[in-house]
Amino acid sequence: MKLKKADILKALEKISAPGDGQNIVESGAITNIQVFGDEVEVDVTIKNPSLQAKKKTEVEILKCIHREVYEKAKIKVNLKVDAPATPKVNQIKGNPIPGIQNIVAVASGKGGVGKSTITANLAVTLAKMGFKVGLLDTDIYGPSMPIMFDVANEKPLSINVDGKAKMKPIENYGVKLLSIGFFTQPNQAVIWRGPMAAKALNQMIFDAHWGELDFLLLDLPPGTGDIHLSIMQSLPVTGAVVVSTPQEIALADARKGVAMFQQEAISVPVLGIVENMAYFTPAELPDHKYHIFGQNGAKNLAEDIDVPFLGEIPLVQGIREAGDVGRPAALQTATPIEEAFEELTRNVVQELVKRNTDLPPTEAIKITTMAGCAAVKKK
Repeated sequence: MKLKKADILKALEKISAPGDGQNIVESGAITNIQVFGDEVEVDVTIKNPSLQAKKKTEVEILKCIHREVYEKAKIKVNLKVDAPATPKVNQIKGNPIPGIQNIVAVASGKGGVGKSTITANLAVTLAKMGFKVGLLDTDIYGPSMPIMFDVANEKPLSINVDGKAKMKPIENYGVKLLSIGFFTQPNQAVIWRGPMAAKALNQMIFDAHWGELDFLLLDLPPGTGDIHLSIMQSLPVTGAVVVSTPQEIALADARKGVAMFQQEAISVPVLGIVENMAYFTPAELPDHKYHIFGQNGAKNLAEDIDVPFLGEIPLVQGIREAGDVGRPAALQTATPIEEAFEELTRNVVQELVKRNTDLPPTEAIKITTMAGCAAVKKK
């Protein structure tokens, strides 16, 4: 029997296009039909890439032609998928904590680069700018924030919130703080495997009453390990700040830290890189800069991997002393140290605002206070 192309087209009009209100002929899904006697070859393109949609379309074409045109027709269906490209966006993962607008992770690939010092001073500077700030010390094995905030002897209280017992964070210098250091003795080593550490971390995150916060800073442990993955799975991290010194060894690990956040499975936006201990200026030689660990290493790395450079913090004895006595150096008013941390903090806020505009509106990432605008405009 010799089949006609017009009969085939008319029969196929009874098949709906997957995910479309039109039939597969009107929608343009049928791109070509060739007829050779009782043999029919149909070229069809659909937008739905699922295996179910492809199989369903193929089966319906076979049944329709056999039923409506010729039951013994020999049919070949050439099916092609032309799915629209999905724009790559940084997905927000984890469960948002009610009341917390932005969660910023501060990380370093290597220990000893001053990550915790940067985090503490970033927190108090944000608080000075008028933001509501919390800080979670996620370094289970080496917590340092209780000392840096002069609250090492404090213990979080248990309070009742909507019938549930919650931990009340310790507060100092306008920053709400939680750390495993509050629950251990100063000379006690925390010897836990990964799952135990992750469980303790989740308790400090979700069993705490943080209240309304513009920023929750996460002081991450060095490296790219189990704690980092646990946090990315648990929390909608808005962005990450990576800290490094200009030294080549530190930069190699900082590059790995950035790569961790940029992996497709994690996909946390990197707000930028901070260069700590950038140079040393002696008090008696204020115009001299000694680049002890190298010069512009983190700045060059930022350019190389195409992430923002957030600023440089000098190697100053006062910063170390301030951390040791529990009063972050950024609280020293009208000093070059304060200016350096204010510049860094403004850049972090600015990059965060840019990052938030690149994603669909989400309660977990919106800045809602005017202090954010003031911080960006301040010179």
